[in-house]
Amino acid sequence: MDFTISEEMTEFRGIVRTFVENELIPWEDHVEEHDGLPEDVERELRIKAVKLGLAGLGMPEEVGGAGFGTLDQVLIVEETSRALGGVSSGTIPGASNILLACTPEQRERFLYPCIRGEKQDCFALTEPDTGSDAAGIKTHAELVDGRWRLNGRKRFISHGDSADFAIVFAVTHPDQEDDRITAFLVEKGTPGFSVGQVHKTMGHRGYRQAELVFDDCMIDSANVLGEPGQGFVLARDWLRNGRIMTAARCLGPMARLIDEALEWSKQRVQFGQPIADFQAIQFMLADCATDLYASRMMTYNVAWDDDQGQDPKMVSAKASATKVFASEALGRVVDRVLQIFGGTGYMNEMFVERAYRNARIERIWEGTSEIQRVILARSLLKRGMFA
Repeated sequence: MDFTISEEMTEFRGIVRTFVENELIPWEDHVEEHDGLPEDVERELRIKAVKLGLAGLGMPEEVGGAGFGTLDQVLIVEETSRALGGVSSGTIPGASNILLACTPEQRERFLYPCIRGEKQDCFALTEPDTGSDAAGIKTHAELVDGRWRLNGRKRFISHGDSADFAIVFAVTHPDQEDDRITAFLVEKGTPGFSVGQVHKTMGHRGYRQAELVFDDCMIDSANVLGEPGQGFVLARDWLRNGRIMTAARCLGPMARLIDEALEWSKQRVQFGQPIADFQAIQFMLADCATDLYASRMMTYNVAWDDDQGQDPKMVSAKASATKVFASEALGRVVDRVLQIFGGTGYMNEMFVERAYRNARIERIWEGTSEIQRVILARSLLKRGMFA
């Protein structure tokens, strides 16, 4: 394994860190209070991010992306996630990796605009009665006179209220045991497609979750993504990458929390000395550093394996293990850091308070910790340990 970071990437990481500190973090108070950025600010920051080279990090250069491998993506996501998700998620342009399955015509309408930061997609898989059991979705589509009639509801869809189009998964072949689900590209404004409830969440102000409603929504066959019946194959590819990037998004907050805890413990004086002098505080800091170090090495490792073209099933198992560890490590780190800050850390204007609320979802979305353990255990029973 070789995690050596090139000079070019080291320099780019520094540039991204400066962008995050100077352009994104200053807007955190506004997002926390107003549940989002002003449209003109979000647009301006997105333009700056595109110029910086943050658009389409994992997309090949031939389609306008940065052409980064998985490890390079992780390194940059680690930096951008130092800012609260409500700021970074709307300003860093991206395109779901499965949009590479687009036809040439679909690329012009969906893929390229996402990479350029002109459009935003959302991944619509979860439903009111179907979360962890993704294969059990009830949303369905039937072919009627050459078009697909889509009916159903999706829930907890990130950016569902603001996305320009949704990647929607629906059952199209109910009588088949396999190859039952198809992915569709459904544009906002399509008759029969509406946004339902926009959920109020515990954390991640500005990173909204919405319900999507499809009521006899007619979709042209030209809007099928990939092949009919192959939607779940695409979903698994998205989820494998998503779990690696979820782990990466846990690294940034952990690093920032430790930085702030170190600074606070050096300047906070109790009983006539900085609290950093107390072994109880030192042990908490050491445990935080251990959690970050272990999470970082696991995340870098699975990303490197993915870049080397290792068996996707083995990478998926490692991604599950990494996602479990990093998300739970973030929970431990933010809990310790809030304890170090004491009552001050409980105040809403503090990053640690916001990070505490935000951290909880990392153990749920992209597959709960329990589902990740199921995936990992099944892989162990079938294939043994990773190597």
